[in-house]
Amino acid sequence: MRQRKRYRRQIAGNLEVRDKSLSGLKTGESAIITKVHGHGGFRKRITEMGFIKGKKVTVIKNAPLKDPVEYKIMGYNLSLRRSEARMVEVVSESDVENLSEIGFNGITVEEKLNTSARKKGKFINIALVGNPNSGKTTLFNYASGSRERVGNYGGVTVDAKEAVMKKYGYRFNIVDLPGTYSITEYSPEELFVRNHITEKMPDIVVNVVDASNLERNLYLTTQLIDMDIKVVIALNMYDELEKKGVDFDYKALGKMMGIPIIPTIASKGKGIGKLLKKLIDSYEDRDPNIRHAHINYGEMIENGIKNIREKLCENPGLTDKYSPRYIAIKLIETDKTTMRQLTKLPNYEEIEFTANKVVKRLEQEYVEPSETIITDAKYGFITGALKETYREPKQFHGKVRNLDDLFTHKILGFPIFLFFIWLMFQATFTIGSYPMDWIDMGIATLSYWISNIMPGGVLKDLLVDGIIGGVGSVIIFLPNILILFFFISLLEDTGYMARAAFIMDKLMHKIGLHGKSFIPLLMGFGCNVPAIMATRTLENRNDRLLTMLIVPFMSCSARLPVYVLLISAFFPARQGLILFFIYLIGIIIAVIVALVMKKVAFAKKEVPFVMELPLYRIPTLKNTTLHMWHKGREYLKKMGTVILVASILIWALGYFPRNVSYSQDYDSQIAALNNNTELDETARDSQVQQLEILQESERQEQSFIGRLGHAIEPVIEPLGYDWKMGVSILTGLAAKEVVVSSMGVLYNAGMEADETSGALISNLQNQVHQSGKLEGKKVFTPLVAFSFMLFVLIYFPCIAVIAAIKKESNWGWAIFTMLYTTGLAWLVAFAVYQAGNFL
Repeated sequence: MRQRKRYRRQIAGNLEVRDKSLSGLKTGESAIITKVHGHGGFRKRITEMGFIKGKKVTVIKNAPLKDPVEYKIMGYNLSLRRSEARMVEVVSESDVENLSEIGFNGITVEEKLNTSARKKGKFINIALVGNPNSGKTTLFNYASGSRERVGNYGGVTVDAKEAVMKKYGYRFNIVDLPGTYSITEYSPEELFVRNHITEKMPDIVVNVVDASNLERNLYLTTQLIDMDIKVVIALNMYDELEKKGVDFDYKALGKMMGIPIIPTIASKGKGIGKLLKKLIDSYEDRDPNIRHAHINYGEMIENGIKNIREKLCENPGLTDKYSPRYIAIKLIETDKTTMRQLTKLPNYEEIEFTANKVVKRLEQEYVEPSETIITDAKYGFITGALKETYREPKQFHGKVRNLDDLFTHKILGFPIFLFFIWLMFQATFTIGSYPMDWIDMGIATLSYWISNIMPGGVLKDLLVDGIIGGVGSVIIFLPNILILFFFISLLEDTGYMARAAFIMDKLMHKIGLHGKSFIPLLMGFGCNVPAIMATRTLENRNDRLLTMLIVPFMSCSARLPVYVLLISAFFPARQGLILFFIYLIGIIIAVIVALVMKKVAFAKKEVPFVMELPLYRIPTLKNTTLHMWHKGREYLKKMGTVILVASILIWALGYFPRNVSYSQDYDSQIAALNNNTELDETARDSQVQQLEILQESERQEQSFIGRLGHAIEPVIEPLGYDWKMGVSILTGLAAKEVVVSSMGVLYNAGMEADETSGALISNLQNQVHQSGKLEGKKVFTPLVAFSFMLFVLIYFPCIAVIAAIKKESNWGWAIFTMLYTTGLAWLVAFAVYQAGNFL
């Protein structure tokens, strides 16, 4: 019985995810209807004919040309085109055929179908749509239990995120779409959101509206009204409206628009339950207030819409899927994407002629572009609706206004911003040093314990030197990563990030970029990949490309372990200052590159600086901690994947071949020293240790990785680097953390770990060149360390960044980024090293 129940649950779960449309049924197959999509007249007509949830439908036959198809439903036969049948979701017999294999005696196929249909009928597809910074992702996280990134500025959600949750006997498939102010065609986000709604056809769109900025947020709502889809408004941040003492009759506004409005405070989880219940009522058509209320654009515009609609309605396949009124309005707005989608229609030329005629007449009458005419009409509707429902008391800015005046002050704004950045870097070192020491001691203890309990051999060397030595040398920097992201999260969540973009716009404009480019660039300090994706918020293609090309110069958290290692070893007195200087150099290089590329590659079309400055908000500890942990988790995930594999590969290349011909008999010399009783123990141990270091260095030099390093040595020798540094650079192509991992393996010459700086730092400080012009001299000096940090800052971004650039542009720009960053890194490192030696 228990096994049967388990099978039943398993198959029921499979049925819930195996979905098909009515058009996919074969002749003779039966199914139960679970959902009916579509708009207006089509939906009304098809439901009136009996195509409603829970009804059985059977395929009788196909027409000779395979279209239309004859169906039987409710005892009579009718035909549908395949395009219409695709709008009907069903559960078919083939979906439940596996039930008979389990042996549910006495259960008919129809009963199984009805059971499955009831379950599928309780699966609601939800799309979250709203302005940037409206709290959409916060609502998504709280409702679904997800852990997506949230922030108090626009452009955080750069892609659709999906989660499934169960509540009140229903399953909600929730998709968090990118924040957008409208669904026109100015940015990739706008088209992405629009295409998701029209192509994926969610059952309900939840329009998340910022209660503190209703007039601006409701513009998107008016566009959703035009689309003739089911919409429920989540009036988010409702507590801020209440604090202002606003008198707002949101129920009356909802009735006016035909859209239910539910107040929510997503950050505290308030109103989420009521919202989900309202979604169920809307889905089941139980809410009497839901209706399609057209926005009246005025007699002249309405006549134009009517004329275009008449031409559109000659194409039933089009109007079954899209609201003809919505398409007509888009054509009046001269929406190029919509026009391209209509080119295959048989009466396209008539539609185009009619639309152009309407646009010309409207522009002559209003002396405005047609798109502006529609926008003005929408805001006119919003203003009128709010006049009847919204009463706002006298505004009081108080401390918030004073705070903004300080942070965006024309003189104090820049010093305050630089202070915050310096404080972030200084805290990264100061606070992070304590947990770093604890992790370092833990790794040393684990390595020592394994060395004592395991017999000598390849496996022991792999665990101690390859895995623990490689991965351990990187995981030690996890506290620094977490602290860095904690501070970035604070800047974002408070709303200061947008102010930073505000004060930087003039400078960004000087280098040919939009002020909004500063947000992706600042995000790049955390991780370059989401920063590349965040360039989607820029409307102009040249702005997006140029921003993408300079984002890699923003020192991401993956480079931080390299900086921390070398600064701790060679700049112990001024750690925070040097780190700040490295980050500042990255910014300066980005500015110079942007200036050059602006003149050489990008003839820039000016785009106005329009960006929301959100209200200052006190960040919640939960959101900040979740953000910090999310990035820390990604860092740890790299430990177990890319860095682990790279560490083992580097160790293997350095470990083999084992048969090495040494230049001298080290073993005999070490044995002689150990048998020499005339030397005191300290001197003897020191000499033995030096011989062991020389032997290990010579063995590594003859290993596979040593040969690889020597192959590229002529290229890096002018920079003052040895072959081991060259190998570390090569391995860093996968991920910049692997640079430290490589050093952990390559420079592990058997030396005891220093109790304050760690074994790797100690090894770097004492490493000497074994050959060449610099033989006998220290490999790392403060100058070489600084030059090497600059090289790591500038050269080839990691594979993930290249993939992101390819995704957002094309392979040409991705390959160009690989080449030009590496070439520039060599030139900068060469100039710094040679100039430093000359001085």
